[in-house]
Amino acid sequence: MFSLDQFINQYVIKRSASMFYPDIKANWDILSEKIAGKSVLVIGGAGSIGSSFVRAVLTFKPAALVVVDTNENALAELTRDLRSTKGMHVPKDYFPYPMDFSSPVFEKMFRNRGGFDIVGNFSAHKHVRSEKDIYSMEALLQNNVLHAKLLLDLLSEYPPEEYFCVSTDKAANPVNIMGASKRIMEDVIFSYSDKFPVKTARFANVAFSNGSLPAGFLARIQKLQPLSAPSDVRRYFVSPEESGQLCLLSCILGENRAIFFPKFNKAQMMTFDAIGTELLKVYGYKALKCSSEEEAMDRAEDLKTGSDLYPVYYTISDTSGEKSFEEFVTDTETADMDRFCSLGVITGKKIPDKEKIAVLFKNLNMVFEKSETAKEEIVAILQKYLPNFEHIETGKSLDSKM
Repeated sequence: MFSLDQFINQYVIKRSASMFYPDIKANWDILSEKIAGKSVLVIGGAGSIGSSFVRAVLTFKPAALVVVDTNENALAELTRDLRSTKGMHVPKDYFPYPMDFSSPVFEKMFRNRGGFDIVGNFSAHKHVRSEKDIYSMEALLQNNVLHAKLLLDLLSEYPPEEYFCVSTDKAANPVNIMGASKRIMEDVIFSYSDKFPVKTARFANVAFSNGSLPAGFLARIQKLQPLSAPSDVRRYFVSPEESGQLCLLSCILGENRAIFFPKFNKAQMMTFDAIGTELLKVYGYKALKCSSEEEAMDRAEDLKTGSDLYPVYYTISDTSGEKSFEEFVTDTETADMDRFCSLGVITGKKIPDKEKIAVLFKNLNMVFEKSETAKEEIVAILQKYLPNFEHIETGKSLDSKM
């Protein structure tokens, strides 16, 4: 029987145990002291990283857990999974709520509970494809930046002991609007660090996370549809379990304004086409390279008659905002590489210029109030705030490809 966890360990991350477990073990007593008996709020907790954080934090027995997500079905499955896992600590005070964290009903729930000791925010638009047009860009920036401030204003009235908000490797020297939005998000949350402790983490790719290309491979194989992937895009990967542990370590052990990231070397990078080819081998297929999407779809018809040649279309990336490699630290940042076995920590971040952030918010709100605007206007506003934002524009979106 195919085991996704086993495949990830063997072919993607190429390690049999979590790279973060030594740091968790070394800090077990501190983690227990800071989590046991506390109240925890996880926003976006039904997604891949958020749900992994939920499982990681439950290991240390909080007294209360509230999980908020707009995906009602995913919340139901998370609850079933938690309730069905042997040895899983699910507190009596556990409530999954299908709601938007920027909605009035969320604010009502939050106020009536008097806030929370630990808050983790995993609600984010994470795809580069979110910049295909002005509407998708506005939704991305509302969620990742503008609505994040509404939450922070609410938290200021009920300061948590720890606040964590997930970032991305693409925030380091961003080349796409999603990465720029998360880089700005870092500044926004840090601007509240004089009110309560705030931390974040820049991520590698989470192997087979919801909506990811590798997860799409599984869906394509199930439907006997061809696989398509870039052959030149190299990425670091962590397992779903590791993603939650990384966030837990950052949230609980990080100092104010700390940015955590996983320690990797360049040899650990993987390409998506390599993952697709290995996955096909496990399913008993041989990759058949095709020269076009049309050829790949035509050859997929042979799979219905039992062919073991699986059509793939691997190409050089040519879509907007696609960075060919990953990095976690910029030349202007200082990283502590000695505190943890498996983690680096960007330190020395100052409280950002709040006036500058206010001007950015004003400019974004003004352009979104217009009936019509252009992508170039959004890019210009972001570049004014982030002078090192070098947007890669090709005129093509991932949504135009197989």
